[in-house]
Amino acid sequence: MRIALDAMGGDRAPQVPVQGALLAAHEGVEVLLVGEEARLREELARHRASLPIHHAPDWIRMAEHATEVRRRRESSIMVAIDLLKRGEVGAVVSMGHTGATMAAALFALGRVKGVERPALLVEFPSQRGRTLLLDGGANADCRPGFLVQFAAMGLAYAEALGLPEAKVGLLSIGEEEGKGNALVLETYPLLRAAFGGRFYGNVEGRDVFLGTVEVVVTDGFTGNVVLKLAEGEAKVLLGWIKEALASSPLARLGALLVRGALRRVKERVDPAQYGAMPLLGVEGAVFVGHGAADALAVKNALLRAKRLVEGGLMDRVRQSLAALHV
Repeated sequence: MRIALDAMGGDRAPQVPVQGALLAAHEGVEVLLVGEEARLREELARHRASLPIHHAPDWIRMAEHATEVRRRRESSIMVAIDLLKRGEVGAVVSMGHTGATMAAALFALGRVKGVERPALLVEFPSQRGRTLLLDGGANADCRPGFLVQFAAMGLAYAEALGLPEAKVGLLSIGEEEGKGNALVLETYPLLRAAFGGRFYGNVEGRDVFLGTVEVVVTDGFTGNVVLKLAEGEAKVLLGWIKEALASSPLARLGALLVRGALRRVKERVDPAQYGAMPLLGVEGAVFVGHGAADALAVKNALLRAKRLVEGGLMDRVRQSLAALHV
């Protein structure tokens, strides 16, 4: 199974995507680079390496509008998605324009039967391992039915990760059933009816990191705020720790003693460890990463895509959604 990488996507393309692809190839991932062939060969030559390339003469820049993909069928993301549609690759990974990737996937692949809106799934480290949150930003405005579908897809993803007993919680401002805005109040009974004992009830923001449930659902506006807040807080906290450990000779000595432990903490909160977010609900395995991603993030995105596709992610998503309409 090959994974198509949009090698022209990202703030530092094609250098970083190619570096990440080479790292993933060393760990057994069969990567197909999609992009301008001359530039990709030049970058590979810098590393004295070789990877298969599928030429795409155009690419969507980060400042361009997402709908550009409809008329630019030779852009790297559209070519990659078309390869997936034709079954020539098992998944697509892009660190490029998020909106363009979503638009290309919807335009070329369409939605899984029963899905009204696809969702971005975000992974957070928690005290119990990880928490999966969706929507991470694909749908700012949501109806209650969307969140029920998000829950079904989130649970399917959790099962693909080896979490068959995962439970889902509804993000709110209080644990009690009567707490929340109109969307939460209308969604609560629908989730309870759809998932029974697998529905935990309301969860609060702190539960994302406590790991109270494995899957948290919310609208894309709130989910993206949670994501950006978590990323910013992690960066600031790590900066404060680094500053404190350099504040005196004694602190610097202590830093040497705890360096290994601090490195492990940093790795747990580093978004690069998760690589990319899956776009769940489109008829194909599509993963979207951050434009500022480094080579480690690209490598991990490719590894995650391979593992999930081999674990039957798409079949699990289809089955979970079909069960909602039985």
